[in-house]
Amino acid sequence: MGRAVRYLIAGKQEIMENTTQNFDEEFDVVVVGFGFAGGVSAIEAHDAGAEVLIVEKMPDPGGISICSHGAICSTRNPNGAFTYLKATNAGRTNEAVLRALADGMQDNEAHARKLAELTGGEFMIRERGGNYPFPGEDSFYYTQLVKIPNFDSSQVYPQVKGRPGGPMVFYMLQQNVEDRGIEVWLNSPAKNLITGSDKEVIGISVETQNGLKRVRAKKGVILASGGFENNEEMKKQFWQIMPVTTAANGGNTGDGIRMAQSLGADLWHMWHFHGSYGFLHPDREQYPYGIRVKRFPDWIPGKEVRAVVQAPWIILDQDGKRFMNEFPPYVQDTGWRDLEHYDPVRQCFPRIPALLIYDELGRRRFPMGNPAYNERGMDYVWSQDNLKEIEEGIIKKADTVGELAEAFGLDGEEAEKSMARWNDLCAKKTDVDFGRPAGTMMKIQRPPYYGGLIWPVLSNTQGGPVHDEKQRIIDVEGKAIPRLFAAGEMGSSFGHLYLAGGNIAECFVTGRIAGKEAATLSNA
Repeated sequence: MGRAVRYLIAGKQEIMENTTQNFDEEFDVVVVGFGFAGGVSAIEAHDAGAEVLIVEKMPDPGGISICSHGAICSTRNPNGAFTYLKATNAGRTNEAVLRALADGMQDNEAHARKLAELTGGEFMIRERGGNYPFPGEDSFYYTQLVKIPNFDSSQVYPQVKGRPGGPMVFYMLQQNVEDRGIEVWLNSPAKNLITGSDKEVIGISVETQNGLKRVRAKKGVILASGGFENNEEMKKQFWQIMPVTTAANGGNTGDGIRMAQSLGADLWHMWHFHGSYGFLHPDREQYPYGIRVKRFPDWIPGKEVRAVVQAPWIILDQDGKRFMNEFPPYVQDTGWRDLEHYDPVRQCFPRIPALLIYDELGRRRFPMGNPAYNERGMDYVWSQDNLKEIEEGIIKKADTVGELAEAFGLDGEEAEKSMARWNDLCAKKTDVDFGRPAGTMMKIQRPPYYGGLIWPVLSNTQGGPVHDEKQRIIDVEGKAIPRLFAAGEMGSSFGHLYLAGGNIAECFVTGRIAGKEAATLSNA
């Protein structure tokens, strides 16, 4: 299985002695962050001949990537994929960057299969297209790792809860990293980039429990440290909508973005995040993340036949009025957007929080919440019958819709009118108010009634430093910052609508590009 890999877990192992004046250690390429993008970047850089170091701020690797479904968006038609990406980005992303992403997607399946040889991983190919009815939406398919012999996620990654595919993909990457002897420092956050003349990046400082270590990067630094999901100040700065909570991982606090900004990096897509709507646990210390509503099949406008799962709830604003299609196309991308309405008269967001209501039949149907996390010490599962959540105070119960609404401070009479209107629409099997697909509609009329407050719950941000088609980070003057690269979510290409499996595809494509580009530079 290759030469032994050394994991430096801060405070657990000695760091090697100085190798270069003013630096504590030196490598060819330093990768910041060990999720999917960091893993792919490191593997590619190593295979291009570089000596690589990965630094990860958290005690466990995987980031938010490990909580994902793990489906890698791929294409056999890069021209069609480019056309679709261009349409869904609505002019917000440089076409050369989109072209590189589309072209790279055609190699995703072969690349994943090659990496999987080490672990004996088995794949399933899912034929499905994009999420929105734009030209080229039928150009995509999904490479899904479905089995690794003798792999048990609960044993290997007990701190992770999410979809089953993410842990398998990360395990595949982690094994490839270890097999190559790539050095990994855990619990070691990167602090600052070190530059030479003309802003040329020559290293990075890393905080360990052994002290601050200066690491020389002879060829370059790749920032694969994700977004700013858990940086409240950045969210206030870049988003109008508030409050917004994150769904999965506390490690993404915009560290890479901050470091890139210190060298004058331009930013893009800072307004865009990918997410749904969901609940908050009343004890934020026990469970600090948002809990997304149950995931339903995606559907495409004009192809509503896919939207056949009945969703037994409606959502009311703070005035007790229904205001949205509770089952929009691709709930996990744009489900939150109807909540961002701002009332300029009252100067508030009257849909944050909103109230999700269902009845006894809905309560028995399936778990309403879908928690996901990558954090030690966490052990939270939503109950199958939704009764535990009543005891915990996430959900309240009442004999009438009016009483339920009033328990949350809403107008009970208006809520009763809204429910009556909904049941009438269900009887007619058409939602003329907000266009919810008929296959998802179900009357809410059997007491008792249940309700919980919901907020926008993001999966991940898409914003970060601007990069070009070679993953070089670009400054505010349009120039590449020498020897500084981005990969994955850190400055994603998605700037309008998100493509399912797109961030994972981007981790693989941009990781390969960044790793190769950095590794093939001459030494600084």
